[in-house]
Amino acid sequence: MNVLTDTLRKVYVFIFARKALYSFNLLLYKLSMRGLGIMNHENDDISGENAFVKYMLSTGRFNSGVILDVGANIGGYSVMLRNKKVSLPIYAFEPHPVAFNKLEEAASVHHFIPVQKGAGETALTTYIYDYVENKGSEHASMYKEVIADFRKSEVEEIPIDLTTIDEFIEDNRLSRIALLKIDTEGNELNVLKGARKAIEEGRISVIQIEFNEMNVISRTFFKDIIDILPGYDFYRLLPDGLKALGEYNVAAFEIFAFQNIVAIKH
Repeated sequence: MNVLTDTLRKVYVFIFARKALYSFNLLLYKLSMRGLGIMNHENDDISGENAFVKYMLSTGRFNSGVILDVGANIGGYSVMLRNKKVSLPIYAFEPHPVAFNKLEEAASVHHFIPVQKGAGETALTTYIYDYVENKGSEHASMYKEVIADFRKSEVEEIPIDLTTIDEFIEDNRLSRIALLKIDTEGNELNVLKGARKAIEEGRISVIQIEFNEMNVISRTFFKDIIDILPGYDFYRLLPDGLKALGEYNVAAFEIFAFQNIVAIKH
């Protein structure tokens, strides 16, 4: 910390670190998070996903391989890719039977492949949890607390089947994954654990992960995701593109609120 920065910090603390200004400082903090690409979920422009797809196309990263859309729900992300002229084969994973029915409809129109399974560390039959009154919601999670505690709602337990990314790659004889997109409401780390072989063999070029408050429930730190992906550089999506995150820093990384994180293999 240089002299000017240190002086500004001390002046700010002296003037603004007051109980009367606590709400003001909290507002600044929340606005600053928006500027860092956090909690910007209103649409694909604000979330940075449009800029990300443009980057993938312009750098030729969508020229070969396949795309795995894990936690596809009713297919919004896969449809968005097709609308942006991404022509690679897309496998869209969704274990929830109600959401999968809608995913199948979207897949038939937009020409991608629906897979009625979730992904995890091991292949098994287990349960997903959803709202009782809103079957097939995008908040459905492997963790009951996501619905019961975070959403303050009654919970429905639905049996589902899980595969692993490694098993799916082997069964379908896939050689290169151009993009592994994971949006599983807290189960992201387990999906990556089920892709250890593919990660070690360098088969997965780019990974997009939604990191949010659900990771509190699953007890997953950002550091856990970094550790399972050696050889990858990490970026946060902003409306105008990817921002490199650099070396791990607890205060800058461990923010449990919606953000799109991208890991790109060296």
